Amino acid sequence: MQNTKDGLRRATHIFEAAVWHYAVLVTCRCGHSAKFHAASLWWRFERKGWNDSFRDATRHFWCRQCAARIGRRVQPLRLETVAWEKGVIELEMPDEREWKRAMRRFRT
Repeated sequence: MQNTKDGLRRATHIFEAAVWHYAVLVTCRCGHSAKFHAASLWWRFERKGWNDSFRDATRHFWCRQCAARIGRRVQPLRLETVAWEKGVIELEMPDEREWKRAMRRFRT
């Protein structure tokens, strides 16, 4: 977690975005973007054993449009938090027990 100059907190990990009810916006160099439900995205990273920091998470995303056009996977330009809204991509959600266990670890 980082604080901005205004004193507002800024998520630096996918789990922090999930706790604060944000969505994660993945943006490619070509301008294509996708919004993911942060809790389901965190659960995918947790199960795979991947680091969920925004800096390291970019390695696990690639743009389908660029891949079709260029013929190889292109990593996104950035990951950022945005307000959650209907229509975000939802992957498999963690069960309630796992989510509460992670929340306890986060609060301590």
